[in-house]
Amino acid sequence: MIAVAIFFMCAFSVMELVSQNLKNVQRLQKPAVDIGSLASELSLTNKLEEGSDAGDFGNLYPGVSWTRNVTMVVTNGLFQVDFIVQDRSAGGRFPAESRLSIFLYRPDSLMGATVGRRF
Repeated sequence: MIAVAIFFMCAFSVMELVSQNLKNVQRLQKPAVDIGSLASELSLTNKLEEGSDAGDFGNLYPGVSWTRNVTMVVTNGLFQVDFIVQDRSAGGRFPAESRLSIFLYRPDSLMGATVGRRF
């Protein structure tokens, strides 16, 4: 009877380890979203405009969406860009969220440059 109990304890322990390893393998097979790709794509533009934008990655990362908020920091063409990537495919009640903030200098984008200047 003791031997049977020890056998089942070992069997259930092995089954639990296999189950945990299978979950880890599934998590590793899902590609991680590269939030830097959004920043690099935006850095190729010559002009920036203040405002917000949103989108998704299509079939590359299904269930993942992004938002971008561009604000002018100072009137010399320095912009702060905040990216938020939300992964709704991760499961759970709340989506996984990643954030990235960058500064871009675009002097050709001086839309409100004369505001606050004295002539």
